[in-house]
Amino acid sequence: MHYGLASGKVPADGIEFSHLLVDIETLNHAAFEGKYEVSAVSFNAYAHLTDKYLLLPHGSSMGDDYGPIVVARKDGPSTLEGVTVAVPGTLTTAFLTLRLYDPDVQYVVMPFDRIQDAVRKGEVAAGLLIHEGQLTYTDEGLKKIVDLGEWWTARTGLPLPLGGNVIRRDLGPETIKKVSRLLHESIAYALAHREEALDYALQFGRGLDRAMADRFVGMYVNELTLEYGERGRAAVQRLMDEAWEKRLIPQQAVVEYSS
Repeated sequence: MHYGLASGKVPADGIEFSHLLVDIETLNHAAFEGKYEVSAVSFNAYAHLTDKYLLLPHGSSMGDDYGPIVVARKDGPSTLEGVTVAVPGTLTTAFLTLRLYDPDVQYVVMPFDRIQDAVRKGEVAAGLLIHEGQLTYTDEGLKKIVDLGEWWTARTGLPLPLGGNVIRRDLGPETIKKVSRLLHESIAYALAHREEALDYALQFGRGLDRAMADRFVGMYVNELTLEYGERGRAAVQRLMDEAWEKRLIPQQAVVEYSS
């Protein structure tokens, strides 16, 4: 998403951007303090942050009939009954969706990049995988208990909104509009120049080969990233409505996009 701006192929128009590579749960917590003017956040966290941030109309990551996966060892459980699941943070949308799927689920919080290994070693009976673990878990001898993206889409016919980009309200309407335009242009440039953008992204990868990285990027950076569209916006509102109905978020979130 940041390749256009980071490479200078998209002129920054007088705005200085610093690109920080930080895991999503750390970004979620930082957003409560308003630490960054623009940030990726989980939609679960966004429900708590509508007073501080607007949702940018681009930059989303959605699972369209795929998403976070609960896995176990092949000799482990096949359901969540009586199982404690390692989760990558209580503000992640993966965790929110897990609780929509099973409101009584037992869980323990663990860094996202530790979960797959912890399940494999038997430290936990099951784990909720985000990021590239969704593609590599079978190589580690693990099996799927449930794909929460598949479950969500089967129920709703909509993609599962996982994360979006937000911008701080106190920047003011002119700056917000300008930054939004630049970020949109950066995403559009990357999608139009996919191979060179992938070359850039691979330097931040976590051991995936090019083919697997290309597949993973295609899952979560695509046309829904460039524009939510009616289907994407309906998905976000549906997630917020269901989460509020089950009182899994603190308020009935009004989804508000910047211009």
